[in-house]
Amino acid sequence: MDQTSRPNEADTTDWAEKHYLLVDDFVGIRILLRESLRNLGARHIDQAASGGEAMKLLAKTRYDVVLCDYNLGEGKNGQQVLEETRVRNLTAPSSVWLMVSAEKSVESVMGAAEHQPDAYLIKPITEGVLLTRLNRVWHKKQVFREIDQACMEKDYLRAAKLCDAQIAQNKLHELDLLRMKASLLLKSGEPEKARAIYEKVLAERDYSWARAGLGKIRMNNGEHEAARQIFQGVIVENRYYIDAYDQMAVAYQLMGQHEEACGVLEKAARLSPNSVPRQRNLGQAALKIGNVSMAEKAFRKCVAIGEFSVMKTVDAYLGLARVCGLKKEAKEALQWLMLAQREFPPEEIGLRAKITEGLVHHETGDYRRARKSGDELEAMLEQDPARPGKEVCMELATLLFAVGVKDAPAGLLCYVVKNNHDNQVVQDEVQKIFDKAKMSDEGTSLILASRKEASDLMNKGVLLWKTDKLDEAVAWMRAARDKLPNNLRILFNSVQIIVSYLQQRGYHAELAAEAVDVLLYVDKIAPGQQRFAQLMEQLMQLTPAEAAAGEAAAPVAENVAPAPEKAVKHMRGRGG
Repeated sequence: MDQTSRPNEADTTDWAEKHYLLVDDFVGIRILLRESLRNLGARHIDQAASGGEAMKLLAKTRYDVVLCDYNLGEGKNGQQVLEETRVRNLTAPSSVWLMVSAEKSVESVMGAAEHQPDAYLIKPITEGVLLTRLNRVWHKKQVFREIDQACMEKDYLRAAKLCDAQIAQNKLHELDLLRMKASLLLKSGEPEKARAIYEKVLAERDYSWARAGLGKIRMNNGEHEAARQIFQGVIVENRYYIDAYDQMAVAYQLMGQHEEACGVLEKAARLSPNSVPRQRNLGQAALKIGNVSMAEKAFRKCVAIGEFSVMKTVDAYLGLARVCGLKKEAKEALQWLMLAQREFPPEEIGLRAKITEGLVHHETGDYRRARKSGDELEAMLEQDPARPGKEVCMELATLLFAVGVKDAPAGLLCYVVKNNHDNQVVQDEVQKIFDKAKMSDEGTSLILASRKEASDLMNKGVLLWKTDKLDEAVAWMRAARDKLPNNLRILFNSVQIIVSYLQQRGYHAELAAEAVDVLLYVDKIAPGQQRFAQLMEQLMQLTPAEAAAGEAAAPVAENVAPAPEKAVKHMRGRGG
């Protein structure tokens, strides 16, 4: 698209048949915006005076254009409306979202920008400015329409190919399309192709996003210190590039440097404080290094900004309970626990609340109640063979050791190691828990044995696969997934073996669905893994009509029958 074509395209847009939503708590502003849109020919215009009212309308109607004020009085603000709309996919990829505000503060603008509105307009807005921005953004969104749709379907390689098609037609948006393509190639497990794009862009001009992209590639390759240095350089050049702070904090955490990670998150939170996940991450990082005052400040901010947010998290409430316990303020700690149990459903909080309660009792010196909590938790472990996620297991083990239990917490920590048998940072954290329980040598031996057990379990399945015993390999890896449901290498290798089975024995829809289900579970517990997109693409290539025709001719043997629906649902429901 060249500059001269844009006015003609704007002239051909049928604004009359599009659906609009105006969100502002002042009726006068809504009237002004409505009249501006009517001058375009708009006929279908809905209005909302609050964030809650906007969410109800967004849930019922697919709007083409949303103009939303940032400050909406009581309840959700504009950032939180946009945030929830993105999370719940309430607008189409081609829809336009214009954030409108008189608020010029850096933290407000950056907070809204993190959820990617298509434009941020500062009041007062003239009709000319509104229509110019709307035209410009609308036509840009149409360029990315099919690409965004492919992204929503997690078909990243197809989305990357669509970028090439659009680059050939729309030179005006070439840079944005290259940026999109590079990020898609990263998600698709094609880091070298992404690297080539970033380096090509940087050869012409120094863009922060391109350098940050190279940093992500380094981090994915395990070059954590090199990645950290790149992100540090991006921040030096552009102190408002928030993603670089978040990525640098991750790099520090992957190297086990938690104090440094906490410091980076603190700086990011000062620049853009209205992010619930960032405040939660800061609170947890501060708690891990024993900085109680910083943890308290972050968790309190997290609760405050999360009250009307779809990102509202129980972690902040439980974190504050832990903070108060460490400060020997038992009464307030238990009040936060009660509030958490009132605000969140039992299935989300039950086990964690009981663990936190026990830790609070222990930290405030009420050892009798701490032991009672420990006994109840030990009984729960005996009754339910399913195990919670890594962080919860480690918290539970810490409590059980503290109240004098030995075997159950050691078993929990071994389970954590088996699910992370190639993650040295996690194993170091587990060793610290053993050290604190005065079980250093025994802990070291248990960690080594657990690593070997997980490695042997995975290697046996791979060996069966490599020796063409595909029926046995599929069945073995299914059993391995049941034993270690959060071990990423086992999960990915299990899918790879199913792909090989389908390629060699013919397509079978239910077995392919099992593989997809495993990948979706991986994307839930560890989003952004490169092998996810690669394997999903391979599965999609096996599902055309001609492959389906071979299904009847290639039934799956009995010993590799697809996992039952109940087991699939159970896998989806487990914690990460």
